[in-house]
Amino acid sequence: MAPEPLLTRPVESDLWIPKPEEGEKWADHTIHTHYFGFNVPEEKIGVFIYIRYQPVFNLCSGGAMVFSGLHNVKPLDIDHCDYINTMPYPEVQEGNVIETANGLRVEFLELGKKVRVSYKSKTANTFFDVTQTAATPLLVRGHVFPSEDDNTDPKQLPGGSEQYMRTVGDLTMNGKHHAVNCVSVRDRSWRQVRTEDEVPYPPVGWSPIFFGDDLSFNQVGYDSTQVWNDTFKVDASKPTQYFAWVITDGVKCEVVRVERKIQRWHPQLYSAVEQTIVAEDNQGKIYRFKGEAIAQAHLPSWPNGIFIDSVYKWTDEDSGRVAYCTYQEAWFAAYQRFMKGKIDADGKFIG
Repeated sequence: MAPEPLLTRPVESDLWIPKPEEGEKWADHTIHTHYFGFNVPEEKIGVFIYIRYQPVFNLCSGGAMVFSGLHNVKPLDIDHCDYINTMPYPEVQEGNVIETANGLRVEFLELGKKVRVSYKSKTANTFFDVTQTAATPLLVRGHVFPSEDDNTDPKQLPGGSEQYMRTVGDLTMNGKHHAVNCVSVRDRSWRQVRTEDEVPYPPVGWSPIFFGDDLSFNQVGYDSTQVWNDTFKVDASKPTQYFAWVITDGVKCEVVRVERKIQRWHPQLYSAVEQTIVAEDNQGKIYRFKGEAIAQAHLPSWPNGIFIDSVYKWTDEDSGRVAYCTYQEAWFAAYQRFMKGKIDADGKFIG
């Protein structure tokens, strides 16, 4: 099977946040999203920036969250939490600017390539101003959440994109300044139907990794240890990932197999703090990565769901190179209840 071309989205998709036209009927839980993030690995700091548009209800939620270290069991444990559930629906302003009511400003300096993201808290002691410049094209992204493929109407032309970004700028967190210079990732969705009902599915993990222009990797799926196998029934004939690719020297290959195994869990969050990935692309090449969380937090999300963001240190086994990027997990009540009492103080699964 030959390598595939890099499938990209039109750059105008950066600004796609439509609402139903008069007389149109959309599913109530239709959403659009913008996600941006960055990190300061030497200080074990992660920043999560999010806008979730709910066009049927003509409102949005989102904001900026800054966390450090691994002791963030509840959203209010983090260093700065500004996530508002109900805000006016923003419009695209002149200059391709989108702003939310709680101080988040996104300015697309060059669609599909360059964006300035800034924020200032009401107390003025936490703020940032970073510029993100594309390290990869605006790539087509598959669905990232269980049930999206079932609930979303193809006639709505749903979609998504993701892009690795070279990020530079400044962060002041609770009065302390930090220089920002990292490679991060941004992604977005449009016209997806993301139900808030519980989905009977194992925890899902997203692990984007950018080692350099010659190697980047991405997958969404569940871990292969399947410690939860008596709680969730998954089709063993299907891959554990439902979206994965690797880019080497500008050539994209689909990943046909992912074995993502968690070695240690956070004893209170139940999220992965140490894991390995073995992946095989459609040319038969094997990739091996080892990951460890240096920062992790439970962040605001739906009341009946859990969302975890992390800063992960990834090591490529072949070259020894190190990369830092977000790692994100999400699950519902069944997994949360299953994990109670099953992780020891060292993060090992004891069943």
